[in-house]
Amino acid sequence: MLTTALVTLIALILLSLPVAAAMGVLGVILAELYSPMPLIRTLGDIVWSTSTNNLLVAIPMFVLLGEILLRTGISSRMYMSLSHWLGWLPGGLMHSNIGTSAMFAATSGSSVATAATVGTVALPEVPTYGYNERLFLGTLAAGGTLGILIPPSINMIIYAVMTNTSLPSLYIAGILPGLLLAGLFMLFIALACFLHPKWGGKRVSTNWGERLTSVPHLLPPAAIFGVVVGSIYAGFATPTEAAALGVIAALLLATAFRALSLSVLLSAFEATMRTTAMIMLIVIAAYFLNLIFSSIGLAGAMEDFVSTLGLGPYQTILAIAAFYIVLGCFMETLSMMIATVPIVTPIVVALGFDPVWFGVLVMLLLETALVTPPIGLNLFVVQSIRRTSGTMNDVMVGTLPFVGVLVVMIGLVIAFPSIATWLPGLLR
Repeated sequence: MLTTALVTLIALILLSLPVAAAMGVLGVILAELYSPMPLIRTLGDIVWSTSTNNLLVAIPMFVLLGEILLRTGISSRMYMSLSHWLGWLPGGLMHSNIGTSAMFAATSGSSVATAATVGTVALPEVPTYGYNERLFLGTLAAGGTLGILIPPSINMIIYAVMTNTSLPSLYIAGILPGLLLAGLFMLFIALACFLHPKWGGKRVSTNWGERLTSVPHLLPPAAIFGVVVGSIYAGFATPTEAAALGVIAALLLATAFRALSLSVLLSAFEATMRTTAMIMLIVIAAYFLNLIFSSIGLAGAMEDFVSTLGLGPYQTILAIAAFYIVLGCFMETLSMMIATVPIVTPIVVALGFDPVWFGVLVMLLLETALVTPPIGLNLFVVQSIRRTSGTMNDVMVGTLPFVGVLVVMIGLVIAFPSIATWLPGLLR
């Protein structure tokens, strides 16, 4: 049964079938082969219950929030401001790539949107300052991954819904690992450019007057982060209401910068509808597939299989991490998470691990999948916005060292769980 499911899913993906369609077709095939009941009739109820989930309403709100920041130029001004503060480090604007990614991640909730936004602003600077292009491309792809770890995160919303975990706890748990990962990325850039000075290009010239003048452009993302996350922990708003407040704050900031227009709003709405439709279709298909897995006994069979391996708790975690890293090479991250988390999380919780901690670990594993070929989405995003004639190989080679940094971060979170659990415990 398990072999049939894996082989069929891989075959459907290799046929270039959209991920949501592949999961839906797989569910229908497994139901017809192994279930005595017409499980296809449950699809209507799944579509309704998923589409009316209050927490999932936050997804289009956060997508719209990121679109507004992108289309009103707030993100580009933020990038140039950070270049004044971080440009003196070995690696210059590559540190701005990571810093801007971290700040944009604190407002958008999407890794792909983060990579696309920062890449669009940053890539024209490569020939101007003479950076090593491969390493520069790697900073964009890797920095973009912070979008699903630093709150607010769309993937964390879906994880919370699927595992019945507290979303506020997940959000606060992602802050410290996200900042630490951004710091490790910047540390690697500094070391690489210190050992190979030519990679870091020409130093960015600036002065304290320009730095201080640029500070107001760093305030909008900080203000939106404070509105969204602060309103949740102040007890003023639910996560869904906080997402709506974030959109209102973004609209007010765009109005203050005189960057809001009807055309900007229409383009932001259209992009939000496209992205939300894609995400929700994957969510619905994955819920249907998970119901099939549970009904035909596949989920229980996988749990029994893991228990018969005789692995200890941490050995099981390492095996799960290796499984995610390998699977991430061949499967899109959102669908991978939705298809596996409902099966894997009960096993992890039964071993005594905190579901909030495991949620952070899953986000890190998904981040790694975003930059591992051949299906690392951020690799394709960065390549698609390049204006030069370089190949995908340049992006892959430049990103490879950052995959190593992500693996180190995964090891740190496994070895020191308090990295993810300290802040939630402090608030409790």
